[in-house]
Amino acid sequence: MRASRITAAMLALSASVPQVLWAQGGGEGGGGLYDINTGLSAWTLVVFGILVFILGKYAWKPILAAVEAREKGIQAALDGAAARNKEAAGLLAEHKEQLADARRQANELIAEGKAVGETVRKDIEEKARAEAQSIVDRALAEIERERDAALDILRKESVELALAAASRLIQENFDQAKDRQLVERYLSELGAGGRVDT
Repeated sequence: MRASRITAAMLALSASVPQVLWAQGGGEGGGGLYDINTGLSAWTLVVFGILVFILGKYAWKPILAAVEAREKGIQAALDGAAARNKEAAGLLAEHKEQLADARRQANELIAEGKAVGETVRKDIEEKARAEAQSIVDRALAEIERERDAALDILRKESVELALAAASRLIQENFDQAKDRQLVERYLSELGAGGRVDT
């Protein structure tokens, strides 16, 4: 379609040029530098028209087809780039969402870990307190038993000492079982906080 317009314009130009040249008085003959040779001009226009026709028929169609193909290729590349850009934007948004979700999960895990750590710490402290109290209670009970045992030993030794002292003072030998019983009763009454009548 383009080629036919160009061909029509060239034919109209070639038809009007010889009339303009004849009107200027140009004919055959050698003239000056600025003289126009109409025959040469006419043949030049004819050759140019034939060249335009041949180019239009054989060369312009492949050239225009190549230009259109290139234009379509460029447009396809632009469309593809736009699609890939859109896809990349979608992937970036998805990546950002996944990253935000991962951060949220990490924060939840950290908070959960802190809560579990705090619970474990409290449990350990409670167990340590209970164990320490148990150790203290056992130690106090052991101390109490040792004290009672020491008091029993002390009472027995006191009885032995009292009997030994009494027998030396009186210089006679009493019935040891009866004396021992009397002294132990006296000491137990003293240990109980009671008052012993003499």
